[in-house]
Amino acid sequence: MSGLTHIAVLPKEVLENLISTQCKVFVDATVGGAGHALGVLDRNRKLHFIGIDRDQEALDRAEKTLERYSDRVTLLRGNFRDLKEMLHGIGVSSIDGILFDLGISSYQLAGGRGFSFKDDEELDMRMDTRDVLTAYEIVNSYRQDEIARILYEYGEEWQSRKIAKAIFDRRKKDRIRTARELADIILAVKKKTGKIHPATKTFQALRIAVNDELASLAGGMDAAVDLLSPGGRIGVITFHSLEDRMVKQRFRSDEALTVLTRKAIKPGIEEIRSNPRSRSAKLRIAEKI
Repeated sequence: MSGLTHIAVLPKEVLENLISTQCKVFVDATVGGAGHALGVLDRNRKLHFIGIDRDQEALDRAEKTLERYSDRVTLLRGNFRDLKEMLHGIGVSSIDGILFDLGISSYQLAGGRGFSFKDDEELDMRMDTRDVLTAYEIVNSYRQDEIARILYEYGEEWQSRKIAKAIFDRRKKDRIRTARELADIILAVKKKTGKIHPATKTFQALRIAVNDELASLAGGMDAAVDLLSPGGRIGVITFHSLEDRMVKQRFRSDEALTVLTRKAIKPGIEEIRSNPRSRSAKLRIAEKI
């Protein structure tokens, strides 16, 4: 993975809408490849940057990338649902801005954990390798109806029952060990139409289930709003409708917030052309009253 690079999504829009000269403490709840972090630290030379990630490999990369800013950077490993506890642990009780970028990084896709359809390593999909549940366990051990439920609820996969049956039938013969094997099973059930791979929704659903992503997002947003100082801003970049609906409803229902994005901010044509993975990204921003 030495030649691999991760391109931050909506970098200009994040900087223009979340980072002000008054911002003293900024949290990147999903620091990942530190793409947004570099821009944040360059834009405001006085703020302290706190980067959080569940993935130790991501934190190791971020530490190297942000080395020249080390006096203004704190990196923490953990789930952003525990944001309040993590920040209180380092003596931080309020923040001026926070970003949640809910996408999968290029490093994770290439990291041999089963996030990619082409992966020949064992199905894993854990963001935090300390967690117990893996995609391998769900695919090979869960009941057929439970797999169908996960695919339908978390992936909005309308062929969930068909795919769950194909998984169940296949594992009677042999365990499904790799992401590539799983993708091939889905391809036999769901024909390819357009540019989106037929396994996309199934992989999304399994990743969400393994990492308990929706509950983590709900807890993370609650903690972030509590921690924000008046005038502080929260931004969330989502990549599928389930997350986007959650963020939209959470922002609108909170009397402590003013929604700044009536419509979500989306990448322009140039960004999509240079980074096709950005095409489904949506950024929503709210400000603490």
